[in-house]
Amino acid sequence: MYVINLRYTGALAEIDDALDAHRVFLERQFAAGIFIAAGPKVPRDGGIILASAIDRDRLDAILAEDPFAQQNLAHYDVIEFKATRLAPGLNLPMPSEA
Repeated sequence: MYVINLRYTGALAEIDDALDAHRVFLERQFAAGIFIAAGPKVPRDGGIILASAIDRDRLDAILAEDPFAQQNLAHYDVIEFKATRLAPGLNLPMPSEA
């Protein structure tokens, strides 16, 4: 599992201009079962994405497709961890064997 910390490097006006494309990117990854949570930080200087069921190299390739990355609007810090406990009723996708 990964925590991806986005830190905006562009002006908020540039972020806002790319936001619709970024949201389409996020939706594709949610539909694929890769991203499991995402949202802006408070204050709005970046965002957080939680990802699961993926190896690091593939995650890095996916993040490179983000319009924020392609337009040099954000820096990504990726932190990997093993989720050893989950809240009752919370089910996470399992990594694929492929």
